[in-house]
Amino acid sequence: MNKDKKLRWGILGAARVNERLLPAIVEASNAELVAIASRRPGAAAETLAKYTTPQPDMRTYDALDALLDDPQVDAVYLPLANHEHAEWTLRAIARGKHVLCEKPMALSVADIDAIESAARQHNVTVMEGFMYRFHPQHARVLDLIRVGLIGEIRTVRASYSFMMRPARMYRLTESIENGGGALWDIGCYAIHSARMFFDQPALAVTAMSNYVESGADMSSSGIIDYGAGKFAHFDFSFDRARRCEYEVTGTKGGIKCHVVWQLPTDVPVISWWTEDGRQAEERMPAENHFKLEIEHFSDCVLNGKAPALSLQDAKDNCKILVAALQSAAQGQQVKID
Repeated sequence: MNKDKKLRWGILGAARVNERLLPAIVEASNAELVAIASRRPGAAAETLAKYTTPQPDMRTYDALDALLDDPQVDAVYLPLANHEHAEWTLRAIARGKHVLCEKPMALSVADIDAIESAARQHNVTVMEGFMYRFHPQHARVLDLIRVGLIGEIRTVRASYSFMMRPARMYRLTESIENGGGALWDIGCYAIHSARMFFDQPALAVTAMSNYVESGADMSSSGIIDYGAGKFAHFDFSFDRARRCEYEVTGTKGGIKCHVVWQLPTDVPVISWWTEDGRQAEERMPAENHFKLEIEHFSDCVLNGKAPALSLQDAKDNCKILVAALQSAAQGQQVKID
């Protein structure tokens, strides 16, 4: 494969994430933004003009299918509403497009199974969009764990929250069963980041939620049981001060990632301590995890590599999210098959 070749991208929706996503595609070394579509007339053109300098070869569409029918689009980023992700991922795959789908990829494991089968049939690459995983700070945390700094992992605590602004209340209009609420929005991150530190599958989930009138959860908390005294504690909310951190505690010490959702200019900070009295705070170079994610996915497509986040990973995450949803609704522990 020519190392100078670029993957041609289309964005399927004028969602708010374009503030970070669209410039990342434009700036990525192996990507080219060629199109954006929205069902709202004029929204695609407005979004393009707002977040980059439009080029003559960048096209805008007022229909999503029109972008999927564009032969110049190789891959699509899909940031539609949560309950639409599976449907439009399958539509894109059927048109032969590679898909980077905003989390959650789907609201059921069965839908991800269907996506996996379709991707195999059409020979395309599909990945769930957890951009944070491509920031180097998490690789540093994993390196410290691998060298035995904190011993054997016993617990992980992941906390994600922010105060909901009026302009973002759309996140609560759908019930939790239809993809609304904190669980499907930021709970995905909390559970995904906690899973990063356990090699074995989760056994059971216990959760509780605070619901609004629509049936969406405003806040949820819970515990994932990994067996042998290993637990992941998660907490996420739309009515608490901003928090996006995780902490890993082992038999010899602990490590904390202070800010998971880094802005491109933020200086990442991780800190650690050990039972023998050592402690340190490490600062790392600023990085744009959206850009790194786009470059990773583009490299996978252009050079036939498997994505770092597999569809099995998407299914494993979905299993826990669905179990947490069931546990909160039933008021009891739910075992994971």
